[in-house]
Formats: sequence, C-alpha cells, structure tokens
Amino acid sequence: MASPLISAEDLDPDTVTVLDVRWQLTTGSQPDLYAAGHIPGAVFVDLDRDLSAPPGPEGRHPLPRAEDFQDAMRASGVRDGAPVVVYDDANGLPAARAWWLLRYFGHEPVALLDGGLGAWLAAGRPLADGDETPQFEGDFTATPGAMPVLDGEAAARLAGTGTLIDARAPERYRGETEPMDPVAGHIPGARNWPMDRNLDPQGRFLPADELAEALRGLTGGAEVGAYCGSGITASHTILAMELAGIEAALYPGSWSEWVADPHRPVATGVDP
Repeated sequence: MASPLISAEDLDPDTVTVLDVRWQLTTGSQPDLYAAGHIPGAVFVDLDRDLSAPPGPEGRHPLPRAEDFQDAMRASGVRDGAPVVVYDDANGLPAARAWWLLRYFGHEPVALLDGGLGAWLAAGRPLADGDETPQFEGDFTATPGAMPVLDGEAAARLAGTGTLIDARAPERYRGETEPMDPVAGHIPGARNWPMDRNLDPQGRFLPADELAEALRGLTGGAEVGAYCGSGITASHTILAMELAGIEAALYPGSWSEWVADPHRPVATGVDP
C-alpha cells in the first residue's frame, strides 16, 4: 500500500484484514454500533483496550506495550506483511490511531478508509451485522520504533527549534475550555492546526497537493511534531503530514501527560 488512504471503491474486504475502530471522545469505544452494521469481514478493535495502555502519568491513552498490541492485532487477524485497512464512522480520527500504531510497531501495509463508513455506504457497498471471526490467522510481530515519537522534553524543545503542532480545537488551544484534562491551554511555542483542517466538507482528506501547500506554509520546512489531548487526534495530523510528504513525530502523552507535571509551563491565548 503506497498511500496511507484507500477509497471505498478500491477496498475488497475479502483480500485484506479490515479493522473497525469506532470510538468517540466522550463515550469511548462503540461495539454496539459495530454489531448493528459494519463492513463485511471487519473485526472490531477497542481503542481504549487494544490501542492504548491504561491511563496514568503518561496520559489518558498511553502507547500500549508491544506484547499487548501484538496480541490484540493477532486476535484481529493481522498478519506480518499482509495489508490492513482501518476505518471508523466519523472523520477518521480513531482509525488514524490504529493506522499510526500499526506503522509504529513496524507494519507498513496499512491504509485508512478515506471517508470511513459513510463513504462505503455512499458507494452502495453492503453491511454485515453481529460479530465477526477474523478470516485470517494473525501472526503479527510488533517491533516498536518505526515512526518517530517525542517525550515532553523533546516536544518543548521542538516548539522552540522547529514546529510543534497542537491538533486540538482552537478553543482548547486558547485555554478557553478544557473538557477532558485538569488544566487548559497549550504547550508554549506550539502552533494550532485543528484536525478538521485536514478534511473536506464530506469528511475526506484534502488532496495531497492542497495539504502540502497548507502544511508546508505552516511548518516552513522545519522539523515537525504533533500533539493533542491524549495522542489520538494528533495521529490524524501525522497521517495528513504523510500525505503532504512531511515526516512528523507524535508526542503520545500529549496534553494529558504534559499537565500531569505541575512544573511544566502552560500558555493560553491565540499566540504560540
């Protein structure tokens, strides 16, 4: 898979492992929606259980241990070297977390269904209901480190020497509201690029050339990193950066880890 995206028209669920990653920030994973209707052959993946370690000092959605992620992906039918497609029913946000984690743990052939379940239905493709047994026997081997990451110290340094992108909504960046974490604001020096700027009005990623023009204007060719509330939304921005031909590192702990240390500085307002 040369592109991190695949269209509904090009997806053949009989030949790839399909992972359904439906999840919402306020309600969590949504297996009930999966059971009510999903792409035939798709296996449900629980973002909170399978794509994250338990919350703690490293944030609300820390990276899972390699052995835990490996077990979850094998149970879902992921095979070394075999293509995987991930999707959700919204804007690609939770599916991008699965995309990034598979890439981080060394699985190159993975793509996100552009437009998600809505695009699948718009293309006239069928749904299945109930639960699914993986059609393939998983043998995935998780080897961490294939995608760049930042810790808090590196994120703070990058905010001064390169470009650190805050992928949250503008009001959270400005510190006007914070629905999830105990402190509002942003990492000093970070620039706000809300995740929805990666998408067109139909919820599909903008063309690569448009993303490249916008994001290169934002980053100026400097080293790039991204964070959000807990490392989920920023994965979507990392994918957009890849479409634009820009390598970007993820700060997995993100704001929820940053504010766990009361000695770390906090900025508010519209300026970095």
